[in-house]
Amino acid sequence: MSSLPAPLTLSDHDRRQRTLRRRRRRETATAWAYILPAVLVVLGLSVVPFVWSLLLSFRADDLVTPSRWVGVDNYDALTQDPHFSQAVRNTLLYTGLYVPLSMALGLFLALVLNRRIKLVGLYRTLIFVPFVISATAQGVLFSFILDPEFGAANSVLHALGIGRQGFLTDPGQALAVLVAISVWSGTGFCVVIYLAALQDVPPSLLEAARLDGAGRWQLLRHVVMPTLTPVSLFLVLWQTINALQVFDLVYVTTKGGPLGSTTVIVYFIWEQAFKNFTAGYGAAAAYVLALALLVIGVASRLVRGRKPAGAVLAEGGAK
Repeated sequence: MSSLPAPLTLSDHDRRQRTLRRRRRRETATAWAYILPAVLVVLGLSVVPFVWSLLLSFRADDLVTPSRWVGVDNYDALTQDPHFSQAVRNTLLYTGLYVPLSMALGLFLALVLNRRIKLVGLYRTLIFVPFVISATAQGVLFSFILDPEFGAANSVLHALGIGRQGFLTDPGQALAVLVAISVWSGTGFCVVIYLAALQDVPPSLLEAARLDGAGRWQLLRHVVMPTLTPVSLFLVLWQTINALQVFDLVYVTTKGGPLGSTTVIVYFIWEQAFKNFTAGYGAAAAYVLALALLVIGVASRLVRGRKPAGAVLAEGGAK
């Protein structure tokens, strides 16, 4: 009688492998179950609107009637729109004033507060408080203070024998006033960042410079400032991005006026999309701004990729 073939059985090793694979599949399914809500939120609030708005920038859409494809006509119209050109100029002027002023004042105050003086903690807190106040609240506050008829600012000027000023209602002053308000609120952030960086300056570098006869100005110029280079680059990028996206303060105080003197790019985008109901045109302007921000970010990344002099000095001091 012929013998039957022996049945195939799994070895212990194979059983362990199959068990591990099942366990990994269960763990993977569990992990996806936990992160799926967050993934859906990211897709729903970031990726989908990004793609939709990009397609919208190539269409003529008033958000009411059916849209139609116009290709790059929206972008071509932007190059010929004097209102967009004015918004770009206002934004660049605002950024060019706000960024260096807030950084320079922040560095000065950080140097002053980086000492053992009485009530230094209180001074640091008072300087930082305006930064945490929302732009909307700032706008309401300064709209009352700078009111040309009943504002406290003109009352003080009148008491000093100075004529009334238009402030936010004067086309020649409005943008400068907005810059001043932004510097008042944004300097606190620069102060905090610079203070943290100043406290990380290697004491050995300062001591070595003093032994070589360096004075306060030489210490600041040749030791402190080079070590602050990475922080300064970060602040330039941060403040520039914030300045290019300013909207709340303009909306609450001037609404782009008077005579378009404070119309910035983001307000122009809002105005086109939700006031003039030319959503496709507004989306095109938004992507011009997005491209500018991308270029700034890439350029900053390339600059920060290079080893700054401050890092070399810090390494030398550490050694």
